[in-house]
Amino acid sequence: MKILITGGCGFVGSNLAALFKQHLVDCEVYCLDNLSRRGSELNLNKILPLGVKFVHGDVRIKTDFDRIPHVDVVIDAAAEPSVLAGSQAGELEYLIDTNLNGTINTLYFAKKHQAAFIFLSTSRVYPYNSLSHINFQTEEKRFVLSHQQAYEGLSEKGVAENFPLAGLRSLYGATKLSSEYIIQEFAHNFGIPAVINRCGVLSGPYQMGKIDQGVIVLWMAKHFWNKSLSYIGFGGNGQQIRDVLHVKDLFRLVLWQIQHLDLHQGQIFNVGGGLENSVSLAELTDLCVQITGNTIPISSSSENRPGDLPIFITDNSRITAFSQWKPEISVPTLLGEVHDWFIQDQAFLKPILS
Repeated sequence: MKILITGGCGFVGSNLAALFKQHLVDCEVYCLDNLSRRGSELNLNKILPLGVKFVHGDVRIKTDFDRIPHVDVVIDAAAEPSVLAGSQAGELEYLIDTNLNGTINTLYFAKKHQAAFIFLSTSRVYPYNSLSHINFQTEEKRFVLSHQQAYEGLSEKGVAENFPLAGLRSLYGATKLSSEYIIQEFAHNFGIPAVINRCGVLSGPYQMGKIDQGVIVLWMAKHFWNKSLSYIGFGGNGQQIRDVLHVKDLFRLVLWQIQHLDLHQGQIFNVGGGLENSVSLAELTDLCVQITGNTIPISSSSENRPGDLPIFITDNSRITAFSQWKPEISVPTLLGEVHDWFIQDQAFLKPILS
């Protein structure tokens, strides 16, 4: 089997590439990446010794795909992943060219080779103006979803695939939802086996965390290097909640999907840590203190940022019923792995993450 991963030197792409080489001995893995994101060189040095074939290219440039041979499966993991992207001068064009036009170029390549297409989308396709009206209760260190909700596709388990899509979702979310629609049309019109995974918060070692993307790693980094943090919005107590999925758990699902592509036919699945792997910022702080032994200053601001949410939890019910897949790696275990990575690569990571 031959696999192309776009964004193959990013956090998700490089981890998938390494895991494919470990679990599928005879597979060939090609990683296309422009190496523009910080830390991509570290990921490249991780995957090259495993036999991954690197192609220095950009999904925004259609002709860059000409240097890649026929493959059986394309995994589209190339993206500008920041929810805040597009708000500053020069960012909007890069966002749209990468997240939308880049996916279209990748689809052209898949169509040319009749390759299966696995798209890593995002939970941010769900509109924040609706999600901001989620009913929840307040506990000491977290918000908790109420049993009674006003929207279809919303329950105490979290957000399901049939949550209404009408509304505003950020420019980032809009590019990913637009890509979903085009992927489904390609799959239907050209017979391309395709599946769309709407991922929640993904994390694990080799993620270059920052405040708008990769917050789990960022939180551990600030504790590890004794820096400061802030609880922002929703009372300023760190009670806002997200579910977290380890990238290795995502790999297990993608591997299953490749092995059962005939079952999917352009279907869409929510893929996240689920209620069992949800954590608030306050709880995340406690875990980081336990693992690092460091207590750091955390300031507080009650002012909400535009588009932010008090709570988002992925309802994995559909993908679990379809495949029997469910997350296995807990948040404390994930944080322990990140901590070990910091120790191992401390000299390289300190200028980036501290």
